[in-house]
Amino acid sequence: MRRVDAVVVGAGPAGAAAAATLARAGRDVVVVDRARFPRDKCCGDGLTALALRELEALGLDPDVVPSWTRVAEAVVRSPGGREVVYPLPPGPGSHSVVARRAELDAALVQLARDAGAEVHEGHALLDATETDDGVRLTVDGIGEVSAAWAVGADGMWSPLRKALDAATPGYLGEWHAFRQYFRGATTEDARRLWVWFDADLLPGYAWSFPVGEGVVNVGFGLLRGAGTPIRDMKRLWPDLLDRPHVRRVLGPTAEPEEPHKAWPIPARVDGILLTTRRALFVGDAAAATDPMTGEGIGQALETGRLAAEAIIAGGGAAAIRDGYTRTVQRALVPDHRLARRLGGVLGRRSLAEAAIRITGSTGWTRRNFGRWLFEDYPRALLLTPGRWHRGMFHGPGAYPDR
Repeated sequence: MRRVDAVVVGAGPAGAAAAATLARAGRDVVVVDRARFPRDKCCGDGLTALALRELEALGLDPDVVPSWTRVAEAVVRSPGGREVVYPLPPGPGSHSVVARRAELDAALVQLARDAGAEVHEGHALLDATETDDGVRLTVDGIGEVSAAWAVGADGMWSPLRKALDAATPGYLGEWHAFRQYFRGATTEDARRLWVWFDADLLPGYAWSFPVGEGVVNVGFGLLRGAGTPIRDMKRLWPDLLDRPHVRRVLGPTAEPEEPHKAWPIPARVDGILLTTRRALFVGDAAAATDPMTGEGIGQALETGRLAAEAIIAGGGAAAIRDGYTRTVQRALVPDHRLARRLGGVLGRRSLAEAAIRITGSTGWTRRNFGRWLFEDYPRALLLTPGRWHRGMFHGPGAYPDR
């Protein structure tokens, strides 16, 4: 049986970030994932400033992601039909990008390999047990691997959580989303990033995000237990696509590139067990998604990095567990709780209408709300002085030399 420093279960953004960070610090790292890359991942494909800065720090080269599409502005439509343009800083750097997850995740897997991690694609976790000094994993096609630590980056229904008796029975996530790619979207509006707060979706929303070459990612997300029942999402889809403001963006020549897909979104990082004796959970396995927008790539990358840094810091098992939990609570929980409260505001039509009217009232409010919405700085920054730093409201975007 092979012994390594760490096994990362799951090779998505959270797992790749953890593996690359550990490998660059000289740790012997094995990554296992039941999928083979590139593989599709149901997602809106949007990358906020938080995600972009994490990717930049990780060393990802945007040129290896063909669909990498920089976004200059977002257009938000209120329940009453008011459309407000929120510009993002023109540079230097990017504050929002759209990139297909199939391409982005494959690039991150290669980055982890290049960093020195040993990646096994197409090998599912079968079982795991913990001891005081490590964790033993049984992996399909590989056999047993022993490690000092396991990093669970294997999604909302994490097999590692289940194997270690740390899962929540019957958990279905806080949100559910629906997505389909359309090609032939050649209108000028299709090149913009759109968010539609239609009244029957509140507190959810619909979107159209450009991924280059006349292709758009179109979808909608619903809060579980509010608004349209989850079971009716498939029936709602053709009606949503037929709405005049959506048809105007897609244009007359847009057609589906592939069948639509649906997926759940976990968003309760402040109420989930982040660790067991010898495992740290990251990304969707840590339910780290933003509860207001459903964005999770930045949070996945950040939690993956924080887990790796906790293991690298060492100091004993308890110190590593406590260190990781503290950094996640400091980095994510204040923003998570604020976003959840604000999401409640958007659940009421009158309040959503007022919020869009106020944030769109002047050039200053539009510019600054755009930066806040795309996580250019932590959303609850004003309420957490410990995270203040020079230039926190006026810094450049990621990849400023591009």
